[in-house]
Formats: sequence, structure tokens, C-alpha cells
Amino acid sequence: MELILRADVENLGRLGDKVAVKPGYGRNYLIPQGLAMLASDANMRRFENERKKLQAKRDALASAAQTLAEKLAAAEIIIEVRVGEGDKLYGSVTSAIIADKLAEQGVEIDRKKIVLDEPIRALGQYEVAVKLLPELRGTVNVTVKRQGGYEEEESVAPAVAEAEGEAAQTAEVPQQAEEASGQPEEETA
Repeated sequence: MELILRADVENLGRLGDKVAVKPGYGRNYLIPQGLAMLASDANMRRFENERKKLQAKRDALASAAQTLAEKLAAAEIIIEVRVGEGDKLYGSVTSAIIADKLAEQGVEIDRKKIVLDEPIRALGQYEVAVKLLPELRGTVNVTVKRQGGYEEEESVAPAVAEAEGEAAQTAEVPQQAEEASGQPEEETA
């Protein structure tokens, strides 16, 4: 099936290209989405008239995407996560979390456009690619750092042990008094 592309389509072609695709792809996706039209003589003439409007629309999208790429480059995302021993993350940092952090900074990006080969599972700094247009990708700096993690748990552990020790000492005092008097002490509820 021969089609004329009305927009840039990733892995297929650019605006105005004449491409051959399988009939199902053209009939069920490209034509209904308005991304292509059949390549007939009448449609070729119609496309030439429409080309300037489509090109202006594409240029506006490209300039908006370039502005967004500059915002992304300036953005610094800090994600605090809980970690265990050996700086292992509880869970991972996904594209959805990165998209939420960008939204907090006023940059709206669909999570599907954030390119992560696999979720981030270690502390550190990462450059994450964001697919803005087929030919334009932006990058955002993501820093994954410890929220508090096991260091706080270790400092809490001695305090808990100390509190348990005090409770054990106070429990021993009634037992010693009971042994001295020979009568059990009544418990009040």
C-alpha cells in the first residue's frame, strides 16, 4: 500500500515522504490517525496545497520541543529513596516517578516519553533521555539519594534496646518486692 505521510512517523519517514506499508498498518493506524493519505494523483495535488500548513504546524511543534529540551537540561531532579544495607534500594526509580518529579517543577512530560532501558536500582547521578520528537531528544539529570535509610535504623536500634533494658529493670523491681514479702502483688488492669 502506497501512502503519503502527513506527519513525521518514527521508523517510517518524514512529512511528505511516499512510503510503502502493509495494508493493515496503513488502513488501521496511519490513515485514521491522520498521519498519512493514499498516494493517488488527486491526493498528491491536495497534499501539495496542504503541505505549507502541515510544515508550519511541524515547525511550531519543533520549536516547542526545543524549548522543552532546554527546560529539561536545566532541570535537576532529586529523588530520595529508602535504602537498605549495601545501598540497595527498596524498589526502584521508574519513569513514572521521574515524570511526577518533573511535573512538580512545572514541566509536563508523558511518562512514556522518558527513556529508561530498565528502572534505576542504585544510588547516584543519572542522565535520563526524554523522547520529545523522533529527531529530538532531551536529557534530564536525575540524582537518586538516600532518604534516611539504614543509618537511621541503626541509631534507632540502640535507643530501642536502651528502652527495653529500662522496661526489664522496672519489671524486675516488683518481682524482687514480691519475693521479699512472700505474697504476690495484685495486678490492676
